[in-house]
Amino acid sequence: MPVLTLNAGSSSIRFALYGQAARPERLLRGKLDRIGTAQAVLTVRDAGQGAERVVDLHSPERGATLDSLLDWLAAQPQFARVEAIGHRVVHGMQRSSPERVSAELLRDLRRIVPYDPEHLPWELGLIEACSSRFPHLPQVACFDTAFHRSMPRVASLLAIPRRFAAQGLQRYGFHGLSYTYLLRELARRGDSAAKHGRVILAHLGNGASLAAVRDGRSIDTSMGFTPAAGLPMSSRTGDLDPGVFCYLAQSQGLDSAALQKMVNHESGLLGVSETSSDVRDLLAREAEDVRAAEALALFCYHARKWIGAFAAALGGLDTLVFAGGIGENSAPLRARICSGLEFLGIELCATRNAEGAGKISRDSGRVAVRVIPTDEESVIADLTFECLKQPQEATHE
Repeated sequence: MPVLTLNAGSSSIRFALYGQAARPERLLRGKLDRIGTAQAVLTVRDAGQGAERVVDLHSPERGATLDSLLDWLAAQPQFARVEAIGHRVVHGMQRSSPERVSAELLRDLRRIVPYDPEHLPWELGLIEACSSRFPHLPQVACFDTAFHRSMPRVASLLAIPRRFAAQGLQRYGFHGLSYTYLLRELARRGDSAAKHGRVILAHLGNGASLAAVRDGRSIDTSMGFTPAAGLPMSSRTGDLDPGVFCYLAQSQGLDSAALQKMVNHESGLLGVSETSSDVRDLLAREAEDVRAAEALALFCYHARKWIGAFAAALGGLDTLVFAGGIGENSAPLRARICSGLEFLGIELCATRNAEGAGKISRDSGRVAVRVIPTDEESVIADLTFECLKQPQEATHE
């Protein structure tokens, strides 16, 4: 029973086809990038083949490029056997498990679009496009927020009037599908801290967050009510003094839409450097551009602070895991983030770190520091298989 997984970002869609075995077996994977531009490109890799195939899509319309992807998928021989579609959905409110897509679920998700206007409209559009294109296929929503439902109440509370908490305003946390995979992989690699220890997971990419995990359960995370909270990211502010919003609204006349744009698309590494949101560009420029150097220093400083804070929340630290595009690929930033954390028992091996080894800490260090490439799509496939095994009425809370 092959399953199609769809992982929608703000300007890209990662997809994969999985067949069910002891563990879901990937048959095909790819990415539609630069959606909504004339440079939209589809990159595909078949199972067992190292080479990628590239197909250029020249439509400037976001919807048209999505239609092109669905048309291409439907034409693939493997797709004829697909029996379900699994989606990554960033926000699931109080839900702690995946759900079959239903009219009730879609109503609930549309109601909370203001919680996450950056992701939910696009994810809902993708679900609806699949419903229209493949009405015979059941769909399953897998929620990024579900992983953090184990957080203690004190970690989820916002210090605002309780009447707003009653409306759902609280800290939810995100990147849960990635964190689920990282814990599973950590256990597979024989690290006992995955189930019985103190772990900090650092998913550092365009969106970046960290999670504190004790005995396999999330106890805190850096993102909050929205994915814009926490440490500064590629183009998101991270945590920001609310007085900044009041000042900008009063002095610059910025309304909520303008503030939303600034927080999510004009800030972070891009805002501080004034040149790029990509750490590779900034590393190449930092020697002669103080703005690039400051952007990188800010990112590493805040990541280091979160590690220290979570070590305090956990009462110590056994394992630190780097993942995401930056965490997996940028040895210089991993080194800078860990610099000064020797008091926690974090001691990097420069050679292992430069090589991107699976374990980059010294054997003498008290804390195991690991690099694990994340795989959200495999978690979506696994959750989709499991959800479809359940009676349909049992998938609703």
